Amino acid sequence: MANTDSAKKATRKIAARTEVNKARRSRMRSFIRKVEEAIASGDKTAAEAALKAAQPELQRAATRGVLHRNTASRKVSRLAQRVNTLGA
Repeated sequence: MANTDSAKKATRKIAARTEVNKARRSRMRSFIRKVEEAIASGDKTAAEAALKAAQPELQRAATRGVLHRNTASRKVSRLAQRVNTLGA
């Protein structure tokens, strides 16, 4: 357990930051799930719209430090690839 005042404050800050990051991660995953559901249903227009909404959300998560920027780019790339194969 934290003994010093500064360590106690650091613990509080970490807890608050963790809550914020959990919310951001959850929001990001919701957007990804919407894209995946549209892909599973085979609806290309819905999938494209969902991808268009998910892309900035993933980049925002990377900017805020929830994800590494390469991870966000990889996720966007793979989702876009799956959406593009729907039309073929």
